[in-house]
Amino acid sequence: MKRFLPLMIILSFILVIIVSCGISGNTYELALITDYNTFDDSSFNYEAWEGLKKYAEEHKKSYQYYKPEEGTKTAYLEAIDLAVKNGAQLVVAPSSLFEVTIYEAQVKYPEVNFILLDGEPHTEDYKTYHTEKNVLPILYAEEEAGFMAGYAAVKDGFTKLGFQGGMAVPEVIRYGHGFAQGAEIAAKEMGLAEGSISLMYNYYGDFAASEESQERAAEWYQAGTEVIFVCGGAVGDSVISAAEAVEGKYVIGVDTDQLAESERVISSAVKMLANSVYQALEAYYDNRWEGGKTLILNAANGGVGLDMKNSRWRKFNYNDYNVLLNAIKNKKYIINRKTDIGVTELSLRYVSITEVKD
Repeated sequence: MKRFLPLMIILSFILVIIVSCGISGNTYELALITDYNTFDDSSFNYEAWEGLKKYAEEHKKSYQYYKPEEGTKTAYLEAIDLAVKNGAQLVVAPSSLFEVTIYEAQVKYPEVNFILLDGEPHTEDYKTYHTEKNVLPILYAEEEAGFMAGYAAVKDGFTKLGFQGGMAVPEVIRYGHGFAQGAEIAAKEMGLAEGSISLMYNYYGDFAASEESQERAAEWYQAGTEVIFVCGGAVGDSVISAAEAVEGKYVIGVDTDQLAESERVISSAVKMLANSVYQALEAYYDNRWEGGKTLILNAANGGVGLDMKNSRWRKFNYNDYNVLLNAIKNKKYIINRKTDIGVTELSLRYVSITEVKD
């Protein structure tokens, strides 16, 4: 995961002041509300910001990001209120954690458009889902990206796997379930014995780096786990630190290419986040806005994939990946996308799962 650079620390400090006090006399047409405390996660928030920034700079639009003071609906709404006060015409909300917030904001600010990544607007009790015309929800087929990561790991020769998720939100669950299913199919195709692939599995309950998540990853590595697929924002920092402390241990990143974070990162299951935001902004300004309905991006339409450009796989190569990618596009494999079941309910035969619950 991306280490904090001095400049970004300064920017984060300035933006906390901005959210707390507001700006007088400045207007920003485009805004992004960060997931609390995870802007520099080299992952979801950062990549969404890059897409917004790229479009804004190319088309000379003013832009700003706002960092909530805490991870609550009230804090998210306050950040949106400030963005609108400062002139925002379109707001990007990059997480399913904003679903309830956007459900309320879409009515409160009918003149403002919202791009909601990884979620759909709903009430707190999940009983009512409703998307107004000023909201474009974008979902991704994380189960396909996770499937690719698990498949590649086993094809590459790994048999002792780990999955460390952040919060058990739908997108993280889909990544984890996909990872397990990909490992299952690869083991079956390779003629391995049933139960020959082990998978340690956990949701940490947060997206922040912590000693607890690092200690857990260290315990797994020391007990034999060879590679951990980490899907939890800054939790990735903790897992990478654990991998770097033990010889021959590796990490698979998530959402964006995280190879630069450590030599122990061998690949990443990716979403084309920057492109998603950029294209949505392009549609908005070209009067092609399709708000009110959910867009799902998958392998077939270029929405998800496995980073291969600079990957450090030992055996799995570009040809293997292209075969896998085409198989997924052509629905050769049935990949379970459900998030209302546990990973052990996938009823896998070749993958033996040990679910660790805190």
